[in-house]
Amino acid sequence: MDEVELEEIEIELFLAAVRERYGYDFSAYSPASLHRRIHTLRESRGLQNIGQLVPWVLRGPDSLDEILFRLSVPVTEMFRDPEVFRFLREKVVPELATFPQINIWQAGCATGEETYSLAILLQEEGLAERYRIYGTDINDRAIKVAEEGVYPLQKMKEFSQNYQKSGGRGSLGDYFHGRYGYAKLHAKIRRHVYFSHHNLVADGSFNAFQLIVCRNVLIYFGLDLQLRVIDLFRQSLVRGGILCLGTKESLRDPQAERQFEKMGDAQRIYRYRPAIDA
Repeated sequence: MDEVELEEIEIELFLAAVRERYGYDFSAYSPASLHRRIHTLRESRGLQNIGQLVPWVLRGPDSLDEILFRLSVPVTEMFRDPEVFRFLREKVVPELATFPQINIWQAGCATGEETYSLAILLQEEGLAERYRIYGTDINDRAIKVAEEGVYPLQKMKEFSQNYQKSGGRGSLGDYFHGRYGYAKLHAKIRRHVYFSHHNLVADGSFNAFQLIVCRNVLIYFGLDLQLRVIDLFRQSLVRGGILCLGTKESLRDPQAERQFEKMGDAQRIYRYRPAIDA
């Protein structure tokens, strides 16, 4: 047995240990991405091989927080991909405005920057009292950062540039106050935003939504898991609701493609239009 084969067995044992002790199943994640993150976890523990992670998971103190922190991917920024937010502002918000109450789910919200970007956008478009945004993630450390709404001041220049490119109607700084090298979001932006733990692999739908945003999450999943998550979103959207995926993601499901209408050639944004008897 060569080193590659041995490592594959070690990875399988590690994933089985996490599943048995904590109930989290990462086996359907994209192998290449998952393997890189498992190696990052191994290195963070100062271990020589992945097999040494197994007793740490099974017999050590609670390791779940560290596992989720290392295996999930909390990478985001405010108004990331500004052209997507411009499309949301110009094409999607007018449709959302036709609903008396707007429920939005950002799945895989990471540390909350994009979630708050949605809140700022809706505030500027006159929907301040009509929306609720639910940001969810598997990574509890990221959720804690999101709930605080505090970000390094050094990131504000890039955030502001994204905001302006997205069609922002003022100055991003108007929504923050800075102190000691950090910028904190004003309470008026945070008051309609709610963060909680949710596992796209195992948890079900928890509301009916007019908009679901899940960007750059599916790319880390294998095909079977991607299809399960798309089905979860389909169950969670109201008729005429809108699904926004990452720029490198797609539905990848013939049934879903028949029920979703693409809203723009350049964006992965879809309107849910199931058949009447579906």
